[in-house]
Amino acid sequence: MSAMPKEGDLAQEAEIVWLEDPTDLDYVRQALDKVNTRKGKPRYERDGRLIGYSNLNANAPRSADSGLFTRRTFYLLPHDRPNQPDDPDGPYNVGSPLEAVDPRTLRPGKVGEKTTRSQATAQTVPTAS
Repeated sequence: MSAMPKEGDLAQEAEIVWLEDPTDLDYVRQALDKVNTRKGKPRYERDGRLIGYSNLNANAPRSADSGLFTRRTFYLLPHDRPNQPDDPDGPYNVGSPLEAVDPRTLRPGKVGEKTTRSQATAQTVPTAS
């Protein structure tokens, strides 16, 4: 199960672990996932690839509803712009998915933001002459 994170959901985050260097990525998708551990690489069951994840504080509580921990994952799907740099007609040539944020704006406990970079406005996208 995954959901869009809100600041209050992230109070127990201790760190963000990057499995790939996000420096050159325009955006990453973020989701809240219910998992059975506070830290370590979570199981990844989406298409595409896991870019990073959050680890929680050692005393982070389990959810009263599910008994699981809520952690963020950062990922890209196969059709995302960072995976298709030479496809000017891709689905996110301009704009980005709802759950996408600029990875440079991510910090433990902070949701992250959309930026001009993550949104790739029409002015930043090359056009055919």
